[in-house]
Amino acid sequence: MGERAVILLSGGLDSCTCMAIAHAAGQELYPISFNYHQRHSRELDAARSIAAHYHAAEHLIIETNMDAIGGSALTDSAIDVPQGNAERTDIPVTYVPARNLIFLSYALGYAERVGAAHVYIGVNSVDYSGYPDCRPEFIAAFQRAADAATAASAEDGRRIVIETPLQHLSKGEIILRGDELDAPYALTTSCYRGGTVACGVCDSCLLRLRGFAEAGLHDPIPYAEGKN
Repeated sequence: MGERAVILLSGGLDSCTCMAIAHAAGQELYPISFNYHQRHSRELDAARSIAAHYHAAEHLIIETNMDAIGGSALTDSAIDVPQGNAERTDIPVTYVPARNLIFLSYALGYAERVGAAHVYIGVNSVDYSGYPDCRPEFIAAFQRAADAATAASAEDGRRIVIETPLQHLSKGEIILRGDELDAPYALTTSCYRGGTVACGVCDSCLLRLRGFAEAGLHDPIPYAEGKN
């Protein structure tokens, strides 16, 4: 195997595509997933299945109770997940405060421990739900912090690069890229509501369905009747 890579693996379509990209680059895969007490926790089962599909060297699952912070429909059952808006540019109630900052911090520590040179995160600034921690400005700022934060950089001069291969792709382009690499999209889940099948109406489902339509491909996961 080549260099080692840590991949933030939620179990969704974008993180699965990042796994496929890192695998195609010949990198040894070290996915990291998070049980942050999200209502759609079945995504962790999807993440386990994807990690097993790629024969990951190690799959780290971190438990962190972001529901204690609250303020998000993804962690607070008292806040309804809204009907989706695929054109959204405002910050919706499904935003989890500082989630990517926290997740990348864990991933950076994991990368330092296993000697990884890369950390992949499937953020996107084209088709996204208005999340501020998906923007290129945030990633650039975190990279500067990462360059100053680790013993790997301070003592060894070894840079851990934050990789965002999906940053400027539409959802359709992401899906086409993953399809080229045989990404196992049938193993993924994207629904924010976390039912046994995808709802087809939340932001995440609508973006996913629109992406498959743009790509001219069939979405292999089941949806509530009549939604796909």
